[in-house]
Amino acid sequence: MANSRSFWVTGASNGLGLALVERLLEQGHRVAASAKESDELNALAARHGRHFLRLPWQLHAEGQAVAACQQICHAWCSLDGLIINAGTCDYLADNLADSELIEAIVTSNQLAGEHCLTQALPLLAKGVSAQVMAVFNRYSALQLYAPTQTTAGWNNTPQWLREQRKALMDQGIALTIVAPQSLKVPVTSAQAIPEEWTAQSVAEELLRRLPQREPELVLETLDISSLWPLTR
Repeated sequence: MANSRSFWVTGASNGLGLALVERLLEQGHRVAASAKESDELNALAARHGRHFLRLPWQLHAEGQAVAACQQICHAWCSLDGLIINAGTCDYLADNLADSELIEAIVTSNQLAGEHCLTQALPLLAKGVSAQVMAVFNRYSALQLYAPTQTTAGWNNTPQWLREQRKALMDQGIALTIVAPQSLKVPVTSAQAIPEEWTAQSVAEELLRRLPQREPELVLETLDISSLWPLTR
């Protein structure tokens, strides 16, 4: 395919992450997926061969993010797109107490996002019209530790990514943040009405908007579990 690009999708075990992988492969792109073992991923590997690359998935551990980028470098030498599924539940411990669930979703996705962006940056710098898209749900976009204070990179992951925007732009890398509308840091005056999105419909819409390289997109969904299943 003449317009084929290379993408890395994190949190791709199920839901939105898996739907993004499937849609990108259908479009003829090369896709690296960080995901748990599953029949769906095995079927994609059999169907798409060298266009599909399986990567380590516990990306909240820095060593696994390093290993993932080493595999991408060995296979493709560069990366055109990094899609950080920053709402995934892939990183949650099996024995996690319900009272610790929300904080664990936020902090584990924060670590994974930071590790992936840092390690993928040299690969993205070699890519063509390189892009980063980070997708959050209402939990992973929460501000922790100091919810009454000013939103900053140290207490809010979407804001941390915004603070990386200029450095990315200086290297020609576009950044799109997809998240629910924030009352503290609103990105648009338009009212976003929660819709009955499915993983497939969101994946299709995000990939349709990807070439526009928009800095911010608002995503409100009625059923979080349809996009980010809670599996532990």
